[in-house]
Amino acid sequence: MGYGQAPHILIVGGGYVGMYTALRLQRKLDGDEATISVVEPNSYMTYQPFLPEAAAGNLEPRHVVVPLRKVLKGCRVISGHVVAVSHEQRTASVQPPLGETFDLKYDILVICPGSVARTLPIPGLAEQGIGFKSAAEAIYLRNQVISRLDAAASATDSAVRRRALTFLFIGGGYAGIEALAELEDMARDACSYYPDLEPADMRWVLVEATGRILPEVSPAMGLYTVKQLEHRGIQVKLNTRVESLLDGHVVLGDGERFEAGTVVWTAGVKPNPMLARTDLPLDDRGRLRATAFLQVDGVADAWTAGDCAAVPDLTKGEGATTAPSAQHAVRQARRLAGNLLAELRHEPIRPYEHSYAGSVASLGLHKGVAEVYGVRLRGWPAWLMHRTYHLSRVPTVNRKARVVADWTLALFFRREIVSLGSFADPRAEFRRVASPEPATAPERPAEAPDSRAAPAAPAAIGGSAAGSTAGEAAPTGSNPPVTPTPAAAAAEANSQAAQPRS
Repeated sequence: MGYGQAPHILIVGGGYVGMYTALRLQRKLDGDEATISVVEPNSYMTYQPFLPEAAAGNLEPRHVVVPLRKVLKGCRVISGHVVAVSHEQRTASVQPPLGETFDLKYDILVICPGSVARTLPIPGLAEQGIGFKSAAEAIYLRNQVISRLDAAASATDSAVRRRALTFLFIGGGYAGIEALAELEDMARDACSYYPDLEPADMRWVLVEATGRILPEVSPAMGLYTVKQLEHRGIQVKLNTRVESLLDGHVVLGDGERFEAGTVVWTAGVKPNPMLARTDLPLDDRGRLRATAFLQVDGVADAWTAGDCAAVPDLTKGEGATTAPSAQHAVRQARRLAGNLLAELRHEPIRPYEHSYAGSVASLGLHKGVAEVYGVRLRGWPAWLMHRTYHLSRVPTVNRKARVVADWTLALFFRREIVSLGSFADPRAEFRRVASPEPATAPERPAEAPDSRAAPAAPAAIGGSAAGSTAGEAAPTGSNPPVTPTPAAAAAEANSQAAQPRS
């Protein structure tokens, strides 16, 4: 299609597909061939396979994210949410962090906003649960687990202690299994610093609604993983649903009830709801309809890939679509960028086709499972393959070097067990000291009136005894001052202490 000038390419989303597509385009495009804008709420891309290690303290959280402005120097990076798209008018509505929504014109659209957590209407889930898709959530969970150990070690009530040491994970996919295994491994190691705690005092529970975990691997490897988790004392409850989480009181479909201080939701993902506010075709699951060439089906100048797109899987026959995994997203981004370049240069485009290579998962330090091209590995070899594979995939040499440095230091030093829980609300302490509660006079039992009291005293003494508000002055008159009773003097002192200081 002729654009009359260098076309403007708008990339919605800075995740795997968005960042890798922009990175490849800026490397391959000539200076005047096109301009690129990337709209992403965060200023970074998160390499999610490393989140469990960041939560467990094996990696510095800053080393599992890639700053977009540093990597995409040839692109315009816009911080904000794309709230709607009118492809017919070639316009996207962008809501920045500050200011009003504005319209952004484009010629070519690459729409890849990714996915969000798929939740269910379970009572108490929104109040008690937390997901596991961002670096912030990984940091929070690390602080949460360690702070629960701190609280349990200091608790005198057995019920409070038991609740603090109960951790519930809902969902048996890769995110849930790796997060559970890494955090349990970290907490087990941390127990050695608490004389009053033993690993057996903790209760870790995994609830999965289906009959197996890790559906990406063979049933045999899934069963092996279950046995490994159970060997570590982790309860795995298959074919079980969560009915309620109100106030941390867990009710399961099999009738079991218990208290949990930490609830982690990793039960799948769904396409970004923003897609419903576009004029692009969606399937019955809310995904963009895509062709094997990674174009939006039936729409010119619109491309898509990743978790939000129903990309045909040519290796599995008609009707099959690619799984929402990083393995596909990274490869789709490469093909999408290549096809977009070919389209601009009037060259033939190629379909995306990739046979699933397999899966690797970490189950804690020196523990893992892997199934790659039919070869099954367990324990230390699988863990090493997990690290090697993801190190090769994390973008930029800078991040690779930092990850290797973290792993090398971990060979010589044990993990830290400091909980920086104030990160969740860093202004809490300042609000407390900046807005102190007004001091009040201590309550005293009512006393019978003293007939010997001086006639001028009741107005002043009665005002204080009745609990006058801070800063309220006692009435004055022409009568001579009287000596107040001890109770009145104490009340007046408290009233003066409550006055604001200049």
